[in-house]
Amino acid sequence: MDQRGKNFRINGDRLWDALMEMAKIGPGVAGGNNRQTLTDEDAEGRHLYQSWCEAEGLTMGLDKMGNMFARREGTDASLPPVMVGSHLDTQPTGGKYDGVLGVLAGLEIIRTLNETGIKTRHPIEVVNWTNEEGTRFSPPMMASGVFAGVHTLDWAYNRSDAAGKTVGGELERIGWIGDEEVGARKMAAF
Repeated sequence: MDQRGKNFRINGDRLWDALMEMAKIGPGVAGGNNRQTLTDEDAEGRHLYQSWCEAEGLTMGLDKMGNMFARREGTDASLPPVMVGSHLDTQPTGGKYDGVLGVLAGLEIIRTLNETGIKTRHPIEVVNWTNEEGTRFSPPMMASGVFAGVHTLDWAYNRSDAAGKTVGGELERIGWIGDEEVGARKMAAF
């Protein structure tokens, strides 16, 4: 048995610091956050997350729904990735930890693997799903639903918020619409 992982521990302080840094974007009432999907605050949070991923040598994939896939290669390129993650968007009066903890905990796992030199057979991808909360654009879990084949891309693009702005239009406006087909990525596990 490989002993390198025997005392494998993430850096809790670093994870906490990342959570607190992300929480500075879209501060809300009573210590929460307001980083609703496809807003300028969401774009800012995405840029911060991307910079952290790039610092770890991860490659970033982006699909047509704005889902972000930060990839750490494994030792066997023929294997599909193991995915972890959640979402960076929040409710209008959301907490600091809801979905963001799932994304940043995944990144912390990658950071720890990199620091310890542990290689994995499978690639690992940390995903940020677009519009999981569904408060600005209904329904929730929209982009993961398109990824899973529950919704069509055109249907999702045409969902509008209270101001009449559409998902497709806002993805373009904030610059987070990718070229990759939604659902094209296959995974070993999530």
